[in-house]
Amino acid sequence: MNTVFYTTLESPVGTLLLAGDSQALRMVSFESSKHAEPPQADWKQDKAPFAEVIRQLRAYFRGERKEFDLPLAPEGTEFQLRVWNRLRTIPYGETISYAQLAERIGNPKAVRAVGLANGSNPIPIIIPCHRVIGSDGSLTGFGGGLPTKKMLLELESKQLSLL
Repeated sequence: MNTVFYTTLESPVGTLLLAGDSQALRMVSFESSKHAEPPQADWKQDKAPFAEVIRQLRAYFRGERKEFDLPLAPEGTEFQLRVWNRLRTIPYGETISYAQLAERIGNPKAVRAVGLANGSNPIPIIIPCHRVIGSDGSLTGFGGGLPTKKMLLELESKQLSLL
């Protein structure tokens, strides 16, 4: 495997840990989360590989970017990758339910598995798992916490700037 680089980004939703190699982003982690991924001992701290990621995230938080155009390399099972790829098709400012997401991947009975895959998304915000809500419209689990999920959805629905 290539050298893994990491850096942090101060954002309106807290400190984000970014990790990836020279080719693609592999992880965005909320440092405040109980599931936060600390940098591994063999990772190298370097902001340079993340210049474009940081530029696009900052534009997103200012309400100036609705889609991300970044090389991504999330690691997961074939099923997880299918779910994560489908998440990327949910338009900015819109939400869908876990049941709708299961239908969109062609497996309507896999609602629980879709929820687990959604919760395992290693690149939140950019792979917009925050756009998936309960079938009753309720906000459900999010690695960055429900207040963060609510903030991201409000940013997108009102197109307000968080910066």
